[in-house]
Amino acid sequence: MPKKRSGGGLTGTQQAAKFLGVSVLAGVVLAGIAIPGAGALGLAAKGTVEGFDEIPANLKTPPLSQRTTILDAEGGLIATVYSRDRKVVPLTAISPYMQKAIVAIEDSRFYEHGAIDLKGILRAVNQNAQEGGAAQGASTLTQQYVKNVFVEEAGDDPTKVAEAQQKSLGRKVRELKYSIQVEEELGKKKILENYLNITFFGQQAYGIESAAQRYFSKPARDLTLEESALLAGLVQSPSRYDPVNDTEEATKRRNTVLQRMADVKDISQAEADAAMAKPIKLKVTRPKNGCITAVSGAGFFCDYVRAVFLSDPVFGKTKEERAKIWNQGGLTVRTTLDPQSQEAVNTSIKDHVNQDDKIATAVTLVQPGTGRVLAMGQSKPYGFGTNETQINFSVNKKMGGSNFGFPTGSTFKPFVAAAAIEAGTAPTKVYPSPHDMPYPSPVSTCGSPWVNFNDQDRVENESESEVGPYALKDAMAKSVNTYFVQMITDIGLCPVTDMARKLGVVPANGEKLKEVPSIALGTEGMSPLTMANAYATFANRGVYCSPVAIESITDAHGKALRVPRSSCERAMSQRTADTINSLLRGVIDSGTGKEAGLEGRDSAGKTGTTDSRYNAWFVGYTPNMAGATWVGSGGNKQISMENIYIGGQYYEKVYGGGVPGPIWKDAVNGALAGREVQEFVTVHIPDAVEPPGGSKGKPGKGKGGKHKPRKRDDGKPGNDGGDDPDPDPAGTGTDNGGGLPGGFTLDPGLVAGQTGRDQ
Repeated sequence: MPKKRSGGGLTGTQQAAKFLGVSVLAGVVLAGIAIPGAGALGLAAKGTVEGFDEIPANLKTPPLSQRTTILDAEGGLIATVYSRDRKVVPLTAISPYMQKAIVAIEDSRFYEHGAIDLKGILRAVNQNAQEGGAAQGASTLTQQYVKNVFVEEAGDDPTKVAEAQQKSLGRKVRELKYSIQVEEELGKKKILENYLNITFFGQQAYGIESAAQRYFSKPARDLTLEESALLAGLVQSPSRYDPVNDTEEATKRRNTVLQRMADVKDISQAEADAAMAKPIKLKVTRPKNGCITAVSGAGFFCDYVRAVFLSDPVFGKTKEERAKIWNQGGLTVRTTLDPQSQEAVNTSIKDHVNQDDKIATAVTLVQPGTGRVLAMGQSKPYGFGTNETQINFSVNKKMGGSNFGFPTGSTFKPFVAAAAIEAGTAPTKVYPSPHDMPYPSPVSTCGSPWVNFNDQDRVENESESEVGPYALKDAMAKSVNTYFVQMITDIGLCPVTDMARKLGVVPANGEKLKEVPSIALGTEGMSPLTMANAYATFANRGVYCSPVAIESITDAHGKALRVPRSSCERAMSQRTADTINSLLRGVIDSGTGKEAGLEGRDSAGKTGTTDSRYNAWFVGYTPNMAGATWVGSGGNKQISMENIYIGGQYYEKVYGGGVPGPIWKDAVNGALAGREVQEFVTVHIPDAVEPPGGSKGKPGKGKGGKHKPRKRDDGKPGNDGGDDPDPDPAGTGTDNGGGLPGGFTLDPGLVAGQTGRDQ
């Protein structure tokens, strides 16, 4: 009797000798099985052996794709994502009934033969010859495992999958050689373990652990006899014997497995009969795959994490490498999402904006000094249905956001002020600030000066009562447009765009900021994450930290992977940042942002409303949290937010302080509840002394009054509005929204010459 190894089966040498001894027979047999009716089985055995010898000896087994688990900062589950729902488990975690059932029905002589079961081959050939077809195969469980390895390696490429499953002599020969190698290297128990983990059981379940959870909502170790027989029977044809869709067929197949187990003495006939008498009782857990299943409204944050992984070189040099790792799965991704902050954002959004409103809102919170993204939510949920979307309004286009972001209105003005102060402008600087004026010309840029030809491009304040002179403190609190246009003209555009770059302020479409004076009024489309993170730099006393969403990642073996870290660099002096903090406190204390003020906490921020009220913003912060709230059109059509119902409440006109402000306030209040109260380091900014002759400034050239935007294609700025200084504004202005989600675009001239108005 031949000597056997501890794992069962012949040694590799004995298997090879046995194979060579029957090579002619095997070649003919395989031809007969693979190609029924091949005449006199006339494939040259000599050619088969030569082909066999040329096959590489090493089978490269790919790691099995598994589910990836995404967790919040406290370890709570956000979502499970996978290309194939699989969780690899050891043989000790699989029910003995399951082990016996799969062997009995797929390869009852598994522990008696080597990689090749010659007795099974002869039986199959005899049966097929009698039936005139290929009714019966002769693959051992080891060969089936090898075939599944080829299929796994093919991934989602349909051509490669078809090749891996092709019924050809060449594939069979290759399969046999690798099976010999696998038997030699792994042994029977490991082969069985691998087979049960790689096999497809239907209903999107790969591997026995996922199958047990899918059909019975229990781990594989707890499967009963009848449950094991049911799952073992699925392997031959998961669709035909699917118990979810065809209980009758599934029962017949299960009973076939049970009888086979009795025939090979794995169980008694009495046990088999008792199990057959039981009806199938399923407890199905439906597949939960992807960010659409994320809890706590974190679907968009989940999608952002995926986008970060697929775009950051730390996870692979090329996008193909990164995609392969992500699709392989088996990762545990701990993120920066703070459950308390996320819940506060969700609650605030639901309290203020309805899912089926004509407009949408998005809120993002970040932590100053670390760049950690704490929360991300929006009123249109992640999904494919009515009033749902897959566009993440909080992020840039390349990360899954809208095509152009959203014009920010006057929330851009603090960047102008920071650039001016950093360049030496005193925070008490006074400008005439008339109600209406042409854009001054020329204005220096990083290249050729910008010129306002024939004074055709004009700017005006929101209210006709807004007539200077103004100092910076009042101009910021009231968001006086003409003041900031005069400031940007005074210092030039290059310091402003340079400051914006240091703050990570990049248009959502990835293009460079346009060097036109109207950028002072928020004409460029930005994302809430960009704005929140930029304002966090003020809270962090001038040090910018790039946003991060991933804390740590471990692979399927528990090995830690490198993750991107926040990069922190000084963008401005502490003095400049402290001055901006003092100015933006005034916006909340006595300016356009009164409705966003927090009680018992230092807070600062800025409102922004674009022309025609297509977009409204509030971007604010405390020393330990920064956040941006955008409200506007969430679809392809621009919606003017006048005479509109939002969250069941009527608004004659929407301003940055009136809708986004309270959303921000409630979100941040909830996020910081019970947490440390911190204070800003502030700078005393004296009130400007009123010049002799009163406070009325001289208007600039032009007729004044309202100016409608002109369609242009020369890239020059047009008319800009501003913040209304009163909590109940009466003024109106003109502006055009910028880039919209869903591929909607405006006339290039309007985009180039955007205007902003605010409250």
